[in-house]
Amino acid sequence: MIAVHSEIGRLRSVVCHTPGPELAVVTPSNRADYLFDDILDLQFARREHARFTAILARFAKVYELADLLADVLREPEAREYLFANADGAIGSRAAGAAPDEIARLFIEGEVSSGGALAALVNEAGYTLPPLPNLFFTRDSAAVIGDRVMVASMKHEVRWSEEILAWTLYRAHPDLRNAGILFDGAHERRLNVRVEGGDVHVLRHDLLAVGMSERTTAAGIDALAEEVFRMTEITDLIVVLLPAHRAAIHLDMVFTMLDRDLCCVFPPYFMGPTRLPVLRIRKGSAGVQEASSLFRALEDLGLPLTPLPCGGERRTMQEREQWASGCNFFAVGPGQVLAYDRNEHTLQALEEEGGFKVVRGVDFLTGDVELGMDERFVIGFEGSELVRGGGGPRCMTMPILREDP
Repeated sequence: MIAVHSEIGRLRSVVCHTPGPELAVVTPSNRADYLFDDILDLQFARREHARFTAILARFAKVYELADLLADVLREPEAREYLFANADGAIGSRAAGAAPDEIARLFIEGEVSSGGALAALVNEAGYTLPPLPNLFFTRDSAAVIGDRVMVASMKHEVRWSEEILAWTLYRAHPDLRNAGILFDGAHERRLNVRVEGGDVHVLRHDLLAVGMSERTTAAGIDALAEEVFRMTEITDLIVVLLPAHRAAIHLDMVFTMLDRDLCCVFPPYFMGPTRLPVLRIRKGSAGVQEASSLFRALEDLGLPLTPLPCGGERRTMQEREQWASGCNFFAVGPGQVLAYDRNEHTLQALEEEGGFKVVRGVDFLTGDVELGMDERFVIGFEGSELVRGGGGPRCMTMPILREDP
């Protein structure tokens, strides 16, 4: 069963993916092709991710994406669908393989032997692309109410993530839902793109969506049509993001912390450099422009107080936003996870928001106890993970939350 009607409702289950050998395909010469700014150390990344999911597991059931995929591959229909949509890339080799092995091929990629010239110049290739970005499970899907949006990914190197998401949410019994809301896996229009990091379920009737370098205007129009027709959503607030590597998705500059609090990158939401904000309303023609994100949300009955990523100094704001300082993930109202390296952001939450700041290791060892009703932020080590270009929200795909 799945149901998500907010960003901060009590978390009950979530999908994550542990970084694996697929990260080792990223090299200095191809890192841009795989959308990385740097090369991650796999051992350190896995260690940090394990601590992150251990913290999550204290609050909710954590599903490993690779295990879910192996589960559905035991079903002939799901298996045939994946093979057919891989364009024959692994069909002959994996026809008799075990489900775990097929799942591994889809995640780590299928190496192409190439020809004589490729061998001579030592050129590596793949018939099925490896998925080093897969640990960012948020990108390929989003749960909206009791339905699933399967992302239409901008970059071709991630096309098989759409296929995996579609298969999981159609076939796995633990991911039962009311149906696919937006089918990015079968979207063929080049300008219709929507990724999960840009989609925020603020309330049962309200979405915030980023129009970014990876989510297009046509994609948002198509999503709006679907959510208005098939869900309780009546309003979309659209934030027009700049084409900047640090702001590839809305959740890199804005995330919810509590019912009345959010964390933002201040230059984008306050003062003369604030970003344009639009409102799309069900049943209304056209699009309305709002003076600010906070005014638009207040008009819809959701007043929010912004807490600054990086504190009050612009230098620290830029440094910590680059290090995913805005990218929080809530396990409950006012109870969030974050990278501990963003100390000025955590200090702002403590001093301005009344959050108790807790080290992840202290929480896991039981040295610190947390009350169910107190505000807290658990900071965990992520200096290697952050080099992949995302934070806790990026690495989580919540599938079941209680109403806040």
